[in-house]
Amino acid sequence: MTNAKWKMTNDPVAIARGSVTPRAISVSMEAQVAPQTPTIERRLTAEIKLYYDLHLPQPTPAPLLIALHGYGASMRQMMREARSVAPADFAIVSLQGPHQHLKEPKEPGGPLRFGFGWLTNFHPEESIAIHQHALLEVTDSLANENVADPKRVFLLGFSQSCALNYRFAFTHRDVLRGVIGICGGLPGDWETSEIYQPTEASIFHLSGKRDEFYPPARTNDYAGQLRTRAREVESRSYDAGHEIVQAMRDDIRDWLTKLSCA
Repeated sequence: MTNAKWKMTNDPVAIARGSVTPRAISVSMEAQVAPQTPTIERRLTAEIKLYYDLHLPQPTPAPLLIALHGYGASMRQMMREARSVAPADFAIVSLQGPHQHLKEPKEPGGPLRFGFGWLTNFHPEESIAIHQHALLEVTDSLANENVADPKRVFLLGFSQSCALNYRFAFTHRDVLRGVIGICGGLPGDWETSEIYQPTEASIFHLSGKRDEFYPPARTNDYAGQLRTRAREVESRSYDAGHEIVQAMRDDIRDWLTKLSCA
């Protein structure tokens, strides 16, 4: 008789014991759970570059409009929108989100496109900090360069950047003259966080009656919620989907003109 014993050591672990005779083969398998070892999440600190387009008027220092795009767009697209709403004497910054991703070609066989976003639900506090640091830095640098009037800084956001901008406005409450939110929401912790404080900045929130992401049932009470921390809030609804339509552009331009001269 020949006896054989063997052990398989690759994960998952199995131990086999068997005996071999000329007449019969008998094998028994016994599963054994590998001992659990801890998995540790670590991180590296890396420097990233944030890009923005700058439109300069004459003369300076000028009122400043900082415009932020929605998910999947870019600073070039948002600069076109910003120039269509800003009065002629405004300096304009179109800031690009830090998180890039690929997009499908416009037509079959065409080149891949790219888009940018601002945050996800994976450690969102880090993306929020990047957003706020970028706004403070660009505002300070343009004020120091005598490009922007620090008392007339306006912040505009579409879709994903809207709630981020409200976070900034009610956290850094002395930086902005006005905030414009288009087809976007409020911070998810608006009612529970103690970070948000009253601000003297004026608020203009615009929404679309056919917006599939932010329908009227979701946005109807935004003005009331914003008034709990802002003295001057204006809210309007438009015959629009999740988009910027011409009526919005006209109203934003009038609103910016009025406040920049006040």
